[in-house]
Amino acid sequence: MIRAATENDVPEIRAMIRELAAYERAVEQARATEEQLREALFGDRPAAYALTAEDDTTGEVVGYALWFPLFSTWTGTRSMHLEDLYVRPQARGGGHGRALLAALAAHCVRSGFERFEWWVLDWNEPAIGLYKSLGADFLDEWRVCRLTGEPLRDLAAQGTARPHPDPDGTP
Repeated sequence: MIRAATENDVPEIRAMIRELAAYERAVEQARATEEQLREALFGDRPAAYALTAEDDTTGEVVGYALWFPLFSTWTGTRSMHLEDLYVRPQARGGGHGRALLAALAAHCVRSGFERFEWWVLDWNEPAIGLYKSLGADFLDEWRVCRLTGEPLRDLAAQGTARPHPDPDGTP
C-alpha cells in the first residue's frame, strides 16, 4: 500500500534515510534529525512531501519517497524533484519502488507538472534498470553542481540582495 506519510512516520523515514545513505556509501552525510524532518514535512511551510510504502501482509513500512516541487521557466509550470526513493532490502523486487514512482507520476499528471526528475548514482545498476524500464530519459549532457561549506560561505559573503523576503516580512 502506498500512502501519504504522517508525522508518526518520521522516525521510520529518518531510519530509512540513514539506510539509504549507508547504501550510497555516505552515511556520515545523513545528519537530518527527526525534528528537522518533522518541520520540513509537516511544519507551517512544508519544504518537502513524502509517501510511504507498506507491506500488504504485515503493514510494516518498507519504503518511502520524498519529493518537492520545482518550477521550470521554460514550460512555465511546476515540476517534481524526487529527492529520495528507497525500499528496504527485504522488500525489494516486490513492486514497492515502482508503485511509489507510479503514485508520484499520477500526482504530477493531476497537478499539471510537466516534468518528474531525480538523480541516480552511476553505479546503482538495479535502480538504473528500473528507471530504464519505465522509459526515463538519462540527461548525460547535464551536470549536477553543488556548493557547500567554505565555498558556499565565501560566495554568500559577496551577496547583498535577498532573493525574497524572510518569513517575518523583512526584505
